[in-house]
Amino acid sequence: MTVRDSAPPPRGLAVRVRKSSKNTASSRQWLTRQLNDPYVALAKREGQRSRAVYKLKEIDERHKLLRRGAKVVDLGAAPGGWSQYAAERVGAAAGQGRVVAIDLLDIEPLDGVSFAKLDFLSPEAPQWIVEMLGGKAEVVLSDMAANTTGHRKTDHLRIMGLAEEAADFARQILAPGGTFLAKVFQGGTEANLLAALKRDFAKVKHIKPAASRADSAELYLLAMGFRGEADEPEEPDA
Repeated sequence: MTVRDSAPPPRGLAVRVRKSSKNTASSRQWLTRQLNDPYVALAKREGQRSRAVYKLKEIDERHKLLRRGAKVVDLGAAPGGWSQYAAERVGAAAGQGRVVAIDLLDIEPLDGVSFAKLDFLSPEAPQWIVEMLGGKAEVVLSDMAANTTGHRKTDHLRIMGLAEEAADFARQILAPGGTFLAKVFQGGTEANLLAALKRDFAKVKHIKPAASRADSAELYLLAMGFRGEADEPEEPDA
């Protein structure tokens, strides 16, 4: 299903959720936000699996992440919105590129996407994925977010820890010149990840797509031009 090239969708009339004994204040707030989110409505109209696809679309159109024939890995891929978009962009269904989607949750099948129900932190994951791609990746995507506890500082640390793990994984499977895109949250500790990425990539920047909710601390870190892992030092002759 093609994601149309369009400006942010217009907002309709506000919908309110009535208070009842069956829903809590937080659930009413979440449902109200969903019902009034123009990107949720657009995703339904266009047959997309989630509103998150419009974040990737905007970043891709601006920075040219995905090209025909590229090898792409999507970490934490469920429900599959980013994988669906990536497969279309690289021509995976036509055999021109490859997309491997990884998650601990099941994903409904997608044309051109190979899915692995796998923990990307498992020791065998990097080699297995490279073999599945038929070579190292040119793009690693991560829209993962750790489960929240409700404690802001704890949640931030958990989310940033996951982003750092994704970055370490990307370093193992990216080809030189490759790209890494990951969700992070504002709060100070993202500076550590930013500094680490700057050592390994030619260009690193923060991005706040229009589809990210204005009241969210969500940002994306885009790292382009992977310099490649350092060669192992040669052992001296005996």
